[in-house]
Amino acid sequence: MINSERRRGVGLIEIDRHERRNALDVEHCDALREAVENATGSGARALVITGAGTSFCAGADLGGVYGDDFRGALYAALNSIVAAPIPVIAAVNGPAIGAGTQLAVACDLRVARPEAVFAVPTARNGLAVDPWTIRRLAILAGGGAARAMLLGCDQIGAEHALRQGLVDRLGDIEAALGWAEEIASFAPMSLAYSKRALTALLEPGPWDPGLDAAFDACWRSEDVAEARRARAEKRAPEFNGR
Repeated sequence: MINSERRRGVGLIEIDRHERRNALDVEHCDALREAVENATGSGARALVITGAGTSFCAGADLGGVYGDDFRGALYAALNSIVAAPIPVIAAVNGPAIGAGTQLAVACDLRVARPEAVFAVPTARNGLAVDPWTIRRLAILAGGGAARAMLLGCDQIGAEHALRQGLVDRLGDIEAALGWAEEIASFAPMSLAYSKRALTALLEPGPWDPGLDAAFDACWRSEDVAEARRARAEKRAPEFNGR
């Protein structure tokens, strides 16, 4: 489930699926999007997103990731965060893997516990993240770290992420909420303008349209089918690049 509450002008959204380490499926992506839209529509001045238990988000639930419905639901949820006219803070309380890193970078700011790790291991399962995610990750963490994560499937720990700029502060959920409460006292129009300007200036579009075709090709490839079979058969996949 997705838990929502309000604390002194700050909306708190918690992904509560700890039996799956808060992995996202279509249902939870839809619920997350609705929670973000409800928080912004009900007058919250800042928003914190976190995970229940010891994981922020273990990524996509691979049981249902292979269909178009999941991609549509995930990117609708991420877009709701980017489009929110208020600052959104990710309180990264543990591993943020794949879609978990995507969720973290969609937020405006990130506060991470020391045990948090970030990774985008799509090359291990034949999948891909969209060009927006790659650009956002490279802007925040730098091109070197983005390449290590995407091409080398490296995991980046919280302290490394802080040095790179992927994380803004180290701390727990209370630290994130405290920062959000401070931000909630700032001028809302100034915050909304700054968020909009940062997005427009640092992430202008459009990008190479060929990237969209390559992105779709990854998701429809034989390698994705092989990864799905290998997962069911509990073996390592054998990719052929088709």
